[in-house]
Amino acid sequence: MNKRKLLALAVLLVLGLAFYFGMDAYRDRTQAGQDARVDVERNRLVRMHAPIIGPQNAPVTIVEFFDPACETCRAFYPIVKQIMAQHPGKVRLALRYAPFHHGSDQVVKLMEAARKQGLYSPVLEALLAAQPEWADHAAPNLDLAFEAAARAGLDMGRARQDMETPEIQAVLAQDVEDLTALQVSKTPTFFVNGRSLPSFGPEQLARLVAEEVGTSRP
Repeated sequence: MNKRKLLALAVLLVLGLAFYFGMDAYRDRTQAGQDARVDVERNRLVRMHAPIIGPQNAPVTIVEFFDPACETCRAFYPIVKQIMAQHPGKVRLALRYAPFHHGSDQVVKLMEAARKQGLYSPVLEALLAAQPEWADHAAPNLDLAFEAAARAGLDMGRARQDMETPEIQAVLAQDVEDLTALQVSKTPTFFVNGRSLPSFGPEQLARLVAEEVGTSRP
C-alpha cells in the first residue's frame, strides 16, 4: 500500500473517530440539558390525569412518553411489563402522551375515551397489536385503529362523543405542553423516579429500575 492510500485511510480514521466522539459528546450534552430541565420542572413528569398501570402507591415510577403509532413503543410495552413483573408491587408505569406521528392525537383521544369506559389496558393492547395495520406514518388508517378498539369491547358511539370533550382535549394539551417543557423529542422517552436513562435500551431501563427498587423503602 502506497503512502497516498495510507494517508487517505488515516484521514478517514481520524474523521470517523471525530464523528463518533462528537456524537457521543452531543448525546451527553443533550441528556445533561434534559436532566437539568427535569430538575426544574419535576412536577411535569406525572400529572393527576396520567394513566397509571401497576400499584398506585409503588415506590418506583417509570414515566414513559409514548406515541401509540411508535414502533419502538410497541416493542417496549412487553419489556416494561416484564420489568414490572420482576419487582411485584414495587413499580408502576405512568404513560404520558407524545403524539409526534400524524393521526396519533386522535388515537390518544380514543385511548382516553376507553379509560372512561374502564377499558384502558385492553384497548391499549389491542391498538398496539394492530399497530402494523393502522399506523402508517404518512397516511394512518384510523378506521382500523377504531375497529381494533371496538374488538376490545369499546362502545364506539360513546367513545366518539367522549373524544371531543374539553376534558380529553385538556389531557392531550397538557401532555404536549409538558413534553415540550421537558425537551422530550422522541418516543419512547423514559424517566425512572425522575432519572433519565444513561443510554437508550431495555437493559439500561431494567438496570435503572433495579437500582431505584434497591434504594426504595421496604
